Amino acid sequence: MNDNPQNQAPYGYPQPQPYPQTVIVQKKGGGCFKAMLIGAAVLVGLVVLGMLVNGGGSDSGASGSGPDATSVAAPEQETSKEEAPQEEAEKPKVAGIGDVVKDGKFSFKITKVEKGLSKVGQGYTASKAQGQYVLVHVTVKNIGDEAQMFSDSEQKLIDTKDREYDADSGAAIWLEDSNGFLKNINPGNTVKGFVLFDVPKNFKLKAIKLHDSMFSGGVTVSLAG
Repeated sequence: MNDNPQNQAPYGYPQPQPYPQTVIVQKKGGGCFKAMLIGAAVLVGLVVLGMLVNGGGSDSGASGSGPDATSVAAPEQETSKEEAPQEEAEKPKVAGIGDVVKDGKFSFKITKVEKGLSKVGQGYTASKAQGQYVLVHVTVKNIGDEAQMFSDSEQKLIDTKDREYDADSGAAIWLEDSNGFLKNINPGNTVKGFVLFDVPKNFKLKAIKLHDSMFSGGVTVSLAG
């Protein structure tokens, strides 16, 4: 017995055909193709990112070692090299024996130095040193426009420790041609004499500081050597 008599045609008539059924068949390999596309996109992104990173590093390296950096550093080195000789040239030269120096109204020239004298003078004018006498022979010229008094008491002997020693005017006053005690010198005139110092026996001579008066700045002459 037919359960669905409505679907049957009367006997002798052609039987109706069933409706065709649509079958959806999924193609194989679709997921792999999509994965390949995603992988290619990621690979391209990584390549682009790598190019950007390498490009930034090249720029930073060029800024540190390029020609611009060299052109800035080179002038500084050249300037320091050029300034060194100039500083040496500006260093003042220390006057020595035989050099003419000036202070105030006087010019001075040390011509000779005698050391290690135990006494000076003769007879009743002789004077014995406490340590040793040092005689500094000097030529003094008045380069001013009025008379000026030269006094040995304004001259200072200097040792290697930069200590200053006063002249022994009491002993020098009795010596012939000392010309060191209150000698008045007119403009243009020159006087030759010496300044006497009584210093220790272990005294190490360095220089003498000469003054035209007690108010002048003074000028130093090296006596070392």
